Amino acid sequence: MVKKFLFIDDHRVVRESFTKILSEPFKPVQVEQASNGEEAIAKIKKEHFDLIVMDVQMPETSTPDLVDFIISYSPGTKILMLSMAPETIYAKRFLNAGASGYISKEASLDEVIKAIELILQGRKYVSERLRDSIIKDSFGKNETSNPFNKLSNREFEIVSLLLQGKSVSDISSILHRSASTIGTHKARLMEKLNVSNLVELMDVAAVHNL
Repeated sequence: MVKKFLFIDDHRVVRESFTKILSEPFKPVQVEQASNGEEAIAKIKKEHFDLIVMDVQMPETSTPDLVDFIISYSPGTKILMLSMAPETIYAKRFLNAGASGYISKEASLDEVIKAIELILQGRKYVSERLRDSIIKDSFGKNETSNPFNKLSNREFEIVSLLLQGKSVSDISSILHRSASTIGTHKARLMEKLNVSNLVELMDVAAVHNL
């Protein structure tokens, strides 16, 4: 039976490369592409995919909202997050939200293939580094050391967009929420992180490799 994959990334070169990478080890396979959340949702509504691989950070796309949509609309579809973003900070949030794995774009081809094989078998995939981080958290050694762990998923998403240079107005448009709602979230997350401006926020983010 032909497997169907959907790869979501805003860079065409990355999408094309990934399509070629998967063509051989998983054949017969059909790999569709999407450059943002809107395109992805349109394709997901048309057909079922066995696996969806997506970048964590894409312009004009709320990745957490996209993950929520996939899980609710197509609960049998597996999700693998692929990103340059720090896995020890981002991965656990997406795994808790329902993703089946998280892998770095710097990972080897063998590791990417291994991750996909495990996920298609119904298992979760995490790197050794992330596994160690999860174990530390489970014993309470790391949970309070990173202030970003205090944030809700929405607040964390807004922080990520702020660090990308997005304004409250930009974020309002991306997340389809009112500017006042985004402003309220921003005020709360700044208080939780004990910062008063963007410069201080960037300093705290740098310390924690965000």
